[in-house]
Amino acid sequence: MKVSLVVSDLSGGGAIRAFLLAQVLIELNYEAEVVGFQFGKELYAIPPRGIPVCAIPGKNYPGFLMDAQKLLKKIDGDIIYAVKPKLTSFGLSLLKKLDTRRPVILDIDDWELSWFGGDEWKYRPDFKQLYRDILKKNGQLREPDHPLYVKWMESLVSRADAVTVDTEFLKQRFGGVYLPNGKDTEMFDPAKYNPELSRQRYGLSGYKILMFPGSPRPHKGVEDVLMALEQLNEPDLRLAIVGGSPYDDYDDRLMQQWGRWIVKLPRFPVETMPSVVAAAHVIVVPQRETMTAVAQFPLKLTDGMAMAKPVLSTRVGDIPAILGGTGYLVEPNSPAQISQKIQWIFQNLTAANFQGMKARERCVEKYSIQTMAPILSDIISGMSR
Repeated sequence: MKVSLVVSDLSGGGAIRAFLLAQVLIELNYEAEVVGFQFGKELYAIPPRGIPVCAIPGKNYPGFLMDAQKLLKKIDGDIIYAVKPKLTSFGLSLLKKLDTRRPVILDIDDWELSWFGGDEWKYRPDFKQLYRDILKKNGQLREPDHPLYVKWMESLVSRADAVTVDTEFLKQRFGGVYLPNGKDTEMFDPAKYNPELSRQRYGLSGYKILMFPGSPRPHKGVEDVLMALEQLNEPDLRLAIVGGSPYDDYDDRLMQQWGRWIVKLPRFPVETMPSVVAAAHVIVVPQRETMTAVAQFPLKLTDGMAMAKPVLSTRVGDIPAILGGTGYLVEPNSPAQISQKIQWIFQNLTAANFQGMKARERCVEKYSIQTMAPILSDIISGMSR
């Protein structure tokens, strides 16, 4: 059986979750293909080997209607798996279901409306504004992922044959089955890597390395770590940011203010990431207390856990439950607590590394691809009953 994973924008964050789901499906001996629009210049993430990806260049309305027809022809799986409740993924998947009667699974890994204020967001234009939004070249409603369309899609979640979610917040809001953000723990195996050699390879030798292996955004709290480093003012501490943000100039603003503490590393294929993460002394996941952060399962947690690294994070959303006592937690928005905990970890690095080993055991047990596989298998077999 073939599964078509439909992604709203392959130049956005949903691609990573899609690639993970494809890995789980391959583990279950399904054929998996990722199809989706690409609104940006390049793919957000380099897909793992063996996962075919079909990217259709995306445009705003009215050109989007032609793009949508192209994508609908590419969705040829026996099962359709829409990633995110967006018009560009779930909407087209429901259209394909109407035409083919093929079942649709919807995956929700973010509360999309939280980016726009959540339930408080309303669209109430007067006639003149509505005219501009529809007919002007840069009209808001010409954007296929406008929050109005997201709101419509969220109201249609019950039309999916099954729903998967990756946090308790999303489960309470949308229902569905909990399917965590797991990791290929055979690929991410610390026994295969030498941390010191990794630090040499990526220009990190001689430093105590805190690592943020992802795209910085304000709700992810990277600024709090940088403020903590400023407070500590220890010349051998560095924050390595891997990949950077494709969304805006946020990286550049961080560099302007705190560049002396930052080492920027480029994006890497997923197969290279274990070697990169091996170079870290500590993985930092300093989420802030925002609606967006509460709804998320940060992938960086399982990066650190799988590689047996001490993980320093915040008490936000599911993070304490995910770490299950195997990491180090501080209150969100607290650079002072982060600086104290960084100091403690490096003063007690043997104990912290032992904690990292326990995090690795927890990751293998609860957040591996092998743990995700039977959950997804049950969902798929349940739909065919």
